[in-house]
Amino acid sequence: MTGALGSPAQAQQTASAAADYARDPNRWGTAEIAAFFPGFKHLDIQTSGATIRLRHGGSGPPLLMMHGHPVTHVSWYKIAAKLAQNYHVVLPDLRGYGDSSLPEPGPNTINFSFRAFAQDNVEIMEQLGYRRFFVAGHDRGGRTTHRMCLDHPERVIKACMMDVLPNYHVWTNPTKSWALNSWHWLFLAQQAEELPIRMISAAGAEYFLRMRMATRNGAALSFLAPAVFNEYVRAFTLKTITGSCRDYRAGATCDFEMDTADKDRKITMPALILWGANGVDRNDEFLDIWKKYATDVRGQGLPSGHYMQEEVPDRIYQHFVEFFKA
Repeated sequence: MTGALGSPAQAQQTASAAADYARDPNRWGTAEIAAFFPGFKHLDIQTSGATIRLRHGGSGPPLLMMHGHPVTHVSWYKIAAKLAQNYHVVLPDLRGYGDSSLPEPGPNTINFSFRAFAQDNVEIMEQLGYRRFFVAGHDRGGRTTHRMCLDHPERVIKACMMDVLPNYHVWTNPTKSWALNSWHWLFLAQQAEELPIRMISAAGAEYFLRMRMATRNGAALSFLAPAVFNEYVRAFTLKTITGSCRDYRAGATCDFEMDTADKDRKITMPALILWGANGVDRNDEFLDIWKKYATDVRGQGLPSGHYMQEEVPDRIYQHFVEFFKA
């Protein structure tokens, strides 16, 4: 690993003091959320394609952690501070999500491809002073991690992908169970973008998020701190709804084209695969499938649903510190 934490000119660094939240709660979230991330600071980093909001903190080897849909970087709130005792933890909001910017979609929604997400985060780590780093991704962040390993293998030391299968595999192995339980893949990906945006907006962020997360998890959201759910609602604006739809539309179009071209390429860095064994269609075939896409695979199912880092944080933390060793 090379590079130390610096203060590059392109990165607008702002300490998250209490006065910041009182003055402008919609810019940094709430002080209640900040309390989950003691010692972390905010950054707005301009990449070649977006403005990315992130929190970062701690010291040690760099560990980039990327969230999924429909949440934000706050989804790591139960383990980030503990990990920061031994790592420099970097928590971005993916482009279009949270408080990051919403670029134009571009031809074939290319600006919301996992390639674009991965490029943002490689540039973020570069601006923080890191050429090589550890990376973990959950859900959409997991697919971003896979694409990063394909496009930038020289950057990734080790990678963890959580509760996801490769995009190519998902689209080429549909089942009735998958279609019923992952309906949002098709709904959000509609080419008539205005349709899902209007329908979600009409339902309201609180209802949509509660329904979406509870049904995906197969359980109530008792594992979520109320302040965190409220933060997800705050961030699920028209901008984020639009970004989510572009993300999933890219998954079905330009991402699938890229993944089809790379379907026979295997990533070679060590890969940790974790999945929520309590979720629908989750079993040990996860590892067998990933072995078709990676040469060095290990992992296991955990006693949780989809939102693993929030349901079984101690198990995730233990897997991370055992796997992400220099």
